[in-house]
Amino acid sequence: MSPAETRILDATKICCERHGIAKVSVDDIAAEAGVSRATLYRMYPGGKDVVFDALRVRELEEFFAHLKLAVIGSASLEDLLVGTVVAATNELRSDQHLAIMLMSEPGETLAQLTVGGVPRIIRMATLFLSPMVDHYLDRPRALRVVDVLARLVISYFLAPSDDIDLGDEDSARFFIRTHVLPTFQPASTPSSTTTGATP
Repeated sequence: MSPAETRILDATKICCERHGIAKVSVDDIAAEAGVSRATLYRMYPGGKDVVFDALRVRELEEFFAHLKLAVIGSASLEDLLVGTVVAATNELRSDQHLAIMLMSEPGETLAQLTVGGVPRIIRMATLFLSPMVDHYLDRPRALRVVDVLARLVISYFLAPSDDIDLGDEDSARFFIRTHVLPTFQPASTPSSTTTGATP
């Protein structure tokens, strides 16, 4: 990403927090970034909607890059899954931009975390996390568990539970051990001593 593109996306983030998504104009973004309208349109043909989309992609890439750093080197599948939900939940909770947008533009922001944005979130989660899960599960199970974790984190973030706190390691470990691992653990291989007919 070029310095000008970075400035434009940073400016878009600032303008969204300042004015709200619906009220931000291309002129607002260009002025905040210190570029001309022509430069902005040259980099992002289609204008505001394309810039917003580019910002969402960048935010997701940064989110999952931080998440990957938090869980890389996990010693077991359980540790990997627990570390993923804990790091992801706490990353969401500490995201000040997300908090501002949920207060000022709840409809649009919720859409990007639910119906409108979940497919993209799951694609990004798959890209970043599946290679690590592949060490423990076959590819179909790895893809399914990443899908489930992404949906769980979003759901519990948007509608917190009184009983389960996915941002707390002990609580998350209990949840993963009880409700997730039994579904996705590879089936155990029958012992050879249990096969064969009894004389």
